[in-house]
Amino acid sequence: MAASGNAELDGFIAKYTPDLTAQTHAIFARMRARLPSATVLVYDNYNALAIGFAAGEKAGQAILSIAAYPRWVTLFFLQGVGLNDPHRLLEGTGNRVRSIRLAAPDTLDDLRIEALIAQALEKAYPPLPVDTAGEIIIKSVSANQRPRRPVGT
Repeated sequence: MAASGNAELDGFIAKYTPDLTAQTHAIFARMRARLPSATVLVYDNYNALAIGFAAGEKAGQAILSIAAYPRWVTLFFLQGVGLNDPHRLLEGTGNRVRSIRLAAPDTLDDLRIEALIAQALEKAYPPLPVDTAGEIIIKSVSANQRPRRPVGT
């Protein structure tokens, strides 16, 4: 893992309120522990901070991502349309992506969400590498960004 990428990611996360900063760090840590071989692709975009977990350095190889918005963090399944979701947890109507808004870091412990993550990883092509530690790559930083904190905070 690139130390400079990690430090830069920490700086992006620090732009949020203390509560959302702590939540984003905790969710990222859980995802990183779950996907240690994934390459982490970071996009500090106009609307949100997006952190993708990919099989390689290309955005198209991302399987899952988390995005921090001013009031919440969302887990995205980048090929979510093909997942079996008997509990109807996935939101979205696009051609590919589905998401779940995470109320707290421990939401990731929900067995139904874990099953969706496992499905996404099983269907991923290319799959995540095995026996390697993925690095953090800062892919883009938008010059113009919406405020990272809700208005009035």
